[in-house]
Amino acid sequence: MKPLRRKPGVAVLLLAGLLALLVGYWLLPIQGQILILTDGQTRPVGAWPQLWLEPPAARPGEPVALYVRDEQPWAHVKLLVNGRETQRDGSFPTGSGPWTWRWTMSLPATPGTEARFYHSCQTGCIERARLALGEPAPAATASARVPTKLGVVFADPNRNWHNRSGWTVELTYADQPDDVDLSIDGLAQRVFAAEKASLRVLVRVDWNRSRSLPPEQDEVALARFRDYAARLARDERLRGVYAYIIGSDLNRQATPEWYARLFNGYGLPAERNDNLVQAMRAANPNLRLLVGTVTPWVTERSGALQAQIDQPWLNYFATLLAHLGQSANGKATANMPFAMADGFALQAPGRPADPTVADAPATEPSRDMQRPEWGGAQAGFRVYRDWLAIINGNQASAGLPVYITSTNTFTANVSTPPAQNYPPGWLSSALAEVNGQRQVQALCWFVDTPLGNRWGEFSLQRPMGRMNEAAAEFDRLLQR
Repeated sequence: MKPLRRKPGVAVLLLAGLLALLVGYWLLPIQGQILILTDGQTRPVGAWPQLWLEPPAARPGEPVALYVRDEQPWAHVKLLVNGRETQRDGSFPTGSGPWTWRWTMSLPATPGTEARFYHSCQTGCIERARLALGEPAPAATASARVPTKLGVVFADPNRNWHNRSGWTVELTYADQPDDVDLSIDGLAQRVFAAEKASLRVLVRVDWNRSRSLPPEQDEVALARFRDYAARLARDERLRGVYAYIIGSDLNRQATPEWYARLFNGYGLPAERNDNLVQAMRAANPNLRLLVGTVTPWVTERSGALQAQIDQPWLNYFATLLAHLGQSANGKATANMPFAMADGFALQAPGRPADPTVADAPATEPSRDMQRPEWGGAQAGFRVYRDWLAIINGNQASAGLPVYITSTNTFTANVSTPPAQNYPPGWLSSALAEVNGQRQVQALCWFVDTPLGNRWGEFSLQRPMGRMNEAAAEFDRLLQR
C-alpha cells in the first residue's frame, strides 16, 4: 500500500526547500506526522525513504503497523521507538526493489513519541529517517536546566534531577556478547534515557567483566577491542555521548606501555594507525576520548619515570602521560594530529574514618591528608590534586579537563562500605571542593543504581544504612 500524504502548498514547499538548503533536512508532512531524513541530502518531496502507519488514524494504545519503504536494500535494520527497539515482522516480504519493512506495535500514548529507522547496525547503526508519532511533545525545557558538576555512575532513569543538567557514567563491554544490558543496544537505550533527562553521558569502554583491558601484548584481542570502540563511535544512536573513557583501574590491569600502545600507538612507527584514538576518530572526528582511571594507593605496579612524589600509583600515572605525549607528538610531526587524549577520568575516594579527620569526618574532602610515609602523597579525596599536579606538569596534557568518575567513602584497604561509614555532609564538602577547581568538570558518586546484586551498599537510589543520609543530601544539593 502506498503511503497517504497531504499535498503541501506552494508556500510550504518553498519553506521546505529553504530549510533543506540551510540544514540539509526535508520535513515532509505524512498524515499529520513529520518525517525527517537524516543523511544530510536534499531531495524532492516524495523521495525515499517513505514511512507510514496503518491504520493512519489509530488512537494511543491501539495496534498499528509501521512501514518503511526505501530504494536501498538495507541490511541489519532497526526501528527504535522512544529509544527502545521494536521487533520487526520477519514474515513480511521485503520485496526486490523498492524494499519495504514492517514493524507492529501499540501506538504509544506518550506525547513526543518518535520512531527512528536505522540500517547497517552490524558495524554501527546509521540513522536514515525519523517519524513523529501522535501528539507533539511540550516545548523543550532542556536549555533552561542548570548545569551541575554532580553526577552518578549508572543513573537511575527515574531520578529527579530537579531541573539540573548533571552527569551519568555508563559502561559497555567489548568482549561480553551475552551481557544484553551492557551491549551496544543496551547502552543505546540508556544513552537515550539520559539525553531525555538532559544528562551529560560519559561511557566507559571495558574489555569484559573480569578485566577492563585486553590482555597484555595480545594484539588479536586489541584488534577486537579497537573494532568495538570504532563501532561505538560510528553508531548514531550514541551521538549524545559526551565522552568515552577507555578502561579503568589501569594500574591493576596493564603496564603503562601497553595502555599507551592501545590508546594512541605508543612504541610503534608514527604512521601506524591501529590504536583506539585514531580508529574512533576516523569513525567520528567530533568525539571526546578520556584516559581511564588509575587506582590510588595501589603498589603492585609502578612506572619507569618517577613522579615528583615517588609512589607507585603516581609514578605509573606520570609514566603513562609521558608515553601518551611522546606518541601524540610523534604523530603530529608525521602530519597525523589529534592523537592525544581530550581529558582524564579520575578516581578520588574519600577516607572519612581516618584518625586525622576524626574531629570532623564530613570535612575530609576539603582537608589535606598528606602521609609522610608516602612522601607527602594524599591519602583521601584530595588525591585528585596529586593527579592534577602530574597532568599539569606534562606539556602535552597541561590544562586538559578532568572528570572524577568514581568517588564515595570506600577505600579498599579499609573495606568499610558507605552504608556503614558515610558522614552526613561529606558530599556537600566534596562538591564545594571541586566547584573551586575549574579544571574538574564532574563529580560522580559510585553508584546510583546497583548493577544486578552488586554494590547495593553504595547505592543512592536504593539506599541502606547511612546511604539514606547520602541519598537525601544528594537530592538537596540538586535543589540548591
